Parts: sequence; structure tokens; C-alpha cells
Amino acid sequence: MPLQRPFELTWEELNERLEEMVDVTFSDLVSEFLLMPMGSGFIRYSDFRDAYEVLKRCSRAFEDFTATTVNEAIQNDSRVVSVLRAILGMTAPEWAELARSEFDTDVTQGSARTLDRRCREEPLYVRECLQRFDDRVKRAHLRGQHPPERPKTIERLDALVNAAVHYIALGAPDHRDGVIHRLAKFDTKDGLESLKYACSENVPYAVLLYERYLGRPFAGHRDAVSELVGEVMENAIEERLRAAGVSYRKTGRAERIPGFGQAPDFCIPDEVSPAVVIEAKITSDDGTARDKVARIKELETQRNEHVAAGHPTYEVVACIDGRGFRQRREDMRQLLLRLNGKVFATTTLDHLISHTRIWQFVTR
Repeated sequence: MPLQRPFELTWEELNERLEEMVDVTFSDLVSEFLLMPMGSGFIRYSDFRDAYEVLKRCSRAFEDFTATTVNEAIQNDSRVVSVLRAILGMTAPEWAELARSEFDTDVTQGSARTLDRRCREEPLYVRECLQRFDDRVKRAHLRGQHPPERPKTIERLDALVNAAVHYIALGAPDHRDGVIHRLAKFDTKDGLESLKYACSENVPYAVLLYERYLGRPFAGHRDAVSELVGEVMENAIEERLRAAGVSYRKTGRAERIPGFGQAPDFCIPDEVSPAVVIEAKITSDDGTARDKVARIKELETQRNEHVAAGHPTYEVVACIDGRGFRQRREDMRQLLLRLNGKVFATTTLDHLISHTRIWQFVTR
């Protein structure tokens, strides 16, 4: 007998085989932490290494490591900003705080994040910003006007570069019992001497910096694209709905929909009179899984309230994945029962349309 899944069973069968169906659903869940969306700001090692070489060349292998030579490197390749941050070993917000405390600048954590992302996404971002400013200066000069003020972006970048060069050259202070300084790393401990050693000796320094940039292998990147992780499931759902010619309404992040205290991710065919609503969730953490199960159950509660108020009933469907959901067996029992087995994982999404009321809206 072929393996059955909860969405293929009647209500009576689901109740009788509930523990088996919990096991089956758990077996369908994929440990998504092995695969992450790259996002537009991801830097491949080859590009990171090229940026490192630009910095190394402009600073003469860090013999001439100054704000001037670093800014020259950044103008050649904006991704040098990521290399510089990796040498510091800090996040963009931490770097902003360093600049604020040392030079009393207005670099906020948000502006540092934005600048860091733009420099990763656009290798010529800084050069083009400076070129536009130069063009404005020339036009003002021709018209006999006062020169324009330097763009905030460039001022903030200067502050970040000045702070980085200052602290990297300074190195770590003497050891103190009970604490460790953030610059007490092999490449920054003794200031520029440490940096020049890392660059010139038989050390794959660009590789080390890239691993540091990724952070606890890929943790830094995972944090940067955390909002994209859920979109992996949403995109997979959209792909299937479009292929079948199904009308649907996908809600935006934190969007409010009249009649819904909590908006689902998808309404089919629309939010005015839905036949199916879908919530898509991925998590690798059991605590987060608990919260996401609660959101799905809230949609089922809303559905019951709508029906009690005289509105037509609709199906509530969960599309979930990630090892976090495996850790909460009781939550999965409740989810299967409350959604009448309509729980799908990435591996079973091909059954989504045929085993829900979505099939009524198929046009292809």
C-alpha cells in the first residue's frame, strides 16, 4: 500500500491514525538550513577576493594603509567595504557605533546597514555617487553658484573608513583579566604589523576574511537574508498556482486585510470571498516554530468566527518546512486536527492543488 499523508485521509481516518500522520509529516520536513537564499547582497568568494586584492594593491600590501588609500580602493570596488568590515570583525551597526563614539558622527545603525548593503550589491556604487557629486560641482561652478554640500552617503562612508583605519592601526590594548578586546585577533592584535604579517606571510588571508565575513560559517549571511527564507516557500506556492492558472491574492508583509485580524499569506481566489487561505512558514528553531504554529491556528480560529457570523466557510492550509517543526509533536497533532490534515511540506507541495479546494480554480 503506498504511503498516505494526512491531507489524503478522511476526518475519521486522520483521528484513528493521528500519531502515524504526525510521523509522516515530520519525515516530509526538510532541514532547510542547508540551503539559503543568496539575496542580491551576497558576495561570492571570487568577488570578495578581487575586492581584497584591490585593497591590498592600493595600500601597497598594507604598508600604506590610510584613509586615502582605502577610499581609493573603495572607489575602484565598493565591495572593499565588506573586506574592511571583515578585518575589523564587526557588523555594520557595530562599525557605526565605533565611528559615532570615536568621531562624533551621525552614522546611524540603519544608515550603516544600508550603505553596507548598497556597496555589496553595486561594485561601482561609491564611484558613481562621487561622479554625480562632481558633476553637480561643475554645473554649480559654471553657473557661478555656491558648490553643493557633499552627499551624506560619502560623509558617512568617510567616517566609517576613518574609524576603521584608526582602530586597525591602533590594534588591541594590553590584556586585562576577565575581558577580551574585539581586536585581539591574529591580524589586528598588534595594529598594522599584524595586518601586514597576515597579508605577506604564507596565510590564505582572503579566505580567512571571507569566512569571517560570512560569520560562523554563513551565520552573518543567514541573518542578512532571514526575511527571504520564508519567501522560498511562498515562491514555490506561487509557482504552482501560476502554472495551474489559479487566481490568487498574495498579501504583503504586515499588510492589513478587512475582516482578518491576522492576514494569511495567500487568499484564493481573493480576500473578499476566499475558498482557501494559505499560511507559509519555514523555521529551524523550535521556539519560533511554536509562534508560527500559533499564527496558523489563529487563522483557523478566525475562519470559525467568520462562519459563525454567517460567512461562507473556507479551507485553512499550512505550508511548512524546517527542522523546528519536528521538535513540537503536540503542536503538530493540533495542527493536523484543526486543519483537517491540510498541512503540506516542500516535498509534498505538488499535492497542494489536487488535495485542497484550490482544484476548483484550475484553468490550465
